[in-house]
Amino acid sequence: MRATGWLRRNAVEVLWGLFAVANWAAMIAWPAWETIPFHFVWISLTIVYGFRVWRPGVTGLILSTVILATGASILSDAFRGIQLWGELFEVPLMSAMFLAMVWHARRRQAAMRQVEAVADTRASLLEQQERFLHDASHELRTPVTIARGHLELLSRDLPDAPELTVALDELQRMERIVDRLLLLAKAEQPDFVVLRDVQIDRFLEDVFMRWSEVAPRAWRLEVDVQGVARVDPEALRSALDALVENAVKYTELRGAITMRALAVGGEIVLEVVDDGSGIPDEAIATVFDRFARADDARTRARGGVGLGLAIVSAIARAHGGHCTVERRDGHTVFALVLPVGGELEARPAQEPVPAGLVS
Repeated sequence: MRATGWLRRNAVEVLWGLFAVANWAAMIAWPAWETIPFHFVWISLTIVYGFRVWRPGVTGLILSTVILATGASILSDAFRGIQLWGELFEVPLMSAMFLAMVWHARRRQAAMRQVEAVADTRASLLEQQERFLHDASHELRTPVTIARGHLELLSRDLPDAPELTVALDELQRMERIVDRLLLLAKAEQPDFVVLRDVQIDRFLEDVFMRWSEVAPRAWRLEVDVQGVARVDPEALRSALDALVENAVKYTELRGAITMRALAVGGEIVLEVVDDGSGIPDEAIATVFDRFARADDARTRARGGVGLGLAIVSAIARAHGGHCTVERRDGHTVFALVLPVGGELEARPAQEPVPAGLVS
């Protein structure tokens, strides 16, 4: 059993050894043609090493054996006058070429090990981060809920206490942060999104109407697609809410916000456009990272902690899409790009969807 296992693990080396011995025998049997099997031995050795990359000791032993066997055969034929003495120089030349390949192969192997170590470290750190977000969010949820319950009871007895109103608002903000932390903690799980067929134009109109009723802005809806898309409606609603909330946060009262949907090359592009203060160029590359904030002072003042856009990015990736941000004609344009699932297509609407202007 041990011999069978060893042969199975070293089948490549055993087959090459038989091939090399056969060619060495051919060198002895047909000395006038021995350069052909000679090159077969060296070329096959190089190919096999490229796949196996033996340990230095094993490499040295095999290389020495090949040098002695092939060199002795050529040397013997040179003494007998069958081969030119110059043919002997091929042995050190082939050895040098093989050693150069060995050096490069071992460097590549070392580099691959380093890359794998870095990847393992990053995967471990990501796992620890996800676990921390999940555990911390669960630990925070209970005390926040208890505190909010007591403050609501107090507010009934003291309805005119502004301090209680502020405290309740801050607790509500903390609950939103906890919910977003939990959502991010689930982002890498395979069941993060559950896809189903959604009538995309009606879905977008519903999101638009909810926001236009609660935030006094100049709202406009432009939907140039209709039909069914395969998405996770709850996750997509969360992503759009985060984009619209961001637009509301950084636009002035009565500022213009446009929700737009269009079909581009088999993808649905959902845009949220605002005429707010915009994003600095140096922050565009990191704006979708967790806890990234384009302007720390401004974000603190407006209650952001850099989780909303990270959630948008996670939801987009889970759908197989991506998100972008750019400045276009003085407006900030956030885009959520999603592939249309399977045989389903988003097509231009046959009749224009009415655009609304709500103040």
